[in-house]
Amino acid sequence: MDNWRIRETSQDQVECINNEVHRPVGHWTQQVHKFLHYLRDQGFYAAPKPLGFDEQGREIMSFIKGEVYHDLLYQNTASLKVLTSAAKLLRTYHDVSQNFLNVEPTSKDWMLPCKNPQELICHGDFAPYNLVLDGEQAIGMIDFDAAHPGPRTWDIAYALYRFAPFTNPNNQDGFGNIEDQILRARLFCNTYELAEEKRMGMADLMIERLQNLIDFMMRSAQEGNKKYEQNIKDGHHLTYLEDIEYIKMHKSRIENGIK
Repeated sequence: MDNWRIRETSQDQVECINNEVHRPVGHWTQQVHKFLHYLRDQGFYAAPKPLGFDEQGREIMSFIKGEVYHDLLYQNTASLKVLTSAAKLLRTYHDVSQNFLNVEPTSKDWMLPCKNPQELICHGDFAPYNLVLDGEQAIGMIDFDAAHPGPRTWDIAYALYRFAPFTNPNNQDGFGNIEDQILRARLFCNTYELAEEKRMGMADLMIERLQNLIDFMMRSAQEGNKKYEQNIKDGHHLTYLEDIEYIKMHKSRIENGIK
């Protein structure tokens, strides 16, 4: 819990009070709450439960007991057990979420734009820092602010970028060479049971996903969002641009390797 609390409180004004998480809200919050209630109604308990709002107007979410780490460089978080456990959790989440758009009227009130084809509700930020672990077992996923309708592969592309991870050698959050990263990505896809035809074009999809992230950061900073202003000052977008070039350079190897 301590790692989680330090990261979230310092960056996002998130507090854990009496075993409940208090977080800032956005125009998308009500829509996300509807979705999270739907997940629980379907028996999916690996996501937080909305508990209303506090006196400051922040949302209150249930706390999922476990460990959350910023990246894959802590303890056993880079293990293959964590990797396969995360892939299984994402698959279960996707299967449960895919019917939400049939029971809830289509809405554009999400933080991120909808991505066609709208097959299900993407988590939008499925990464180690949003994964709750019990040892090497993924037991929960948090921070659904970026959730939005889209295809499975849109979520998987970002998950592969983060869990392989397809980072350039200068990115201190990454590890391994391209061969190691491809092996991890293929294991993730195999565990998820992603059809081979769905793996085609995955490198391009990762590139598009990262470019969208950069565009979102730049736009948010220009609109006065202090968090993203600081991210730009710290050069986060430059790291993503370098990772894009890294994926482009190894595009053919990635495409052939994850089949």
